[in-house]
Amino acid sequence: MSAGAAAPPDSRRIPGESGTWVFLFGDMLVFGAFFVTFLVERAATPEAPGTFDAARTTLHLGVGVLNTLVLLTSSLFVVLALGAMRTGAGQIATRAVAAAMVCGAVFIALKVFEYVSLATAGHGPGANHFYLYYFVLTGLHLFHVTVGMAALAFVMTQTSRADLSPTRTALVEGAACFWHLVDLLWIFLFALLYLVS
Repeated sequence: MSAGAAAPPDSRRIPGESGTWVFLFGDMLVFGAFFVTFLVERAATPEAPGTFDAARTTLHLGVGVLNTLVLLTSSLFVVLALGAMRTGAGQIATRAVAAAMVCGAVFIALKVFEYVSLATAGHGPGANHFYLYYFVLTGLHLFHVTVGMAALAFVMTQTSRADLSPTRTALVEGAACFWHLVDLLWIFLFALLYLVS
């Protein structure tokens, strides 16, 4: 292989900064503790009307599936945006980040619709332990989506820059990684709350 074809020295590095990954892994541990607590509580609940399984069937599975597809699509747009930024295609990057933010807004709208629908049907956080866990876990995730939207807004401000410094590049990559974490957490939440019986 010729010297001109050699990969740049930083092409195989971990994206973002090490502090970003400490935060992301810490966040995953917190959610993991919630997931384990939910599963232990669920195992201790007898099978009867009003318990976890019966309550799970009142969730809007179609909305959950749609939200999963929306977040997966948003992560794809974020990947496209980072690729475009690395090649200097600022307009493509801007459009891709905007599309990811639209997906995030759709997710929020669908989640609010689901909250209102459940609450008006008498399935609020105080109805039973399942709904308490549902609203706490999805509410905490919704907070992450909101923070992720702010992170994407920051990425949007960087897409038009011709040359990003290493520090700004790490910040952009960290924001993208956080958004992927939001997506990953939702996949686990969707399986745990909507599918596991």
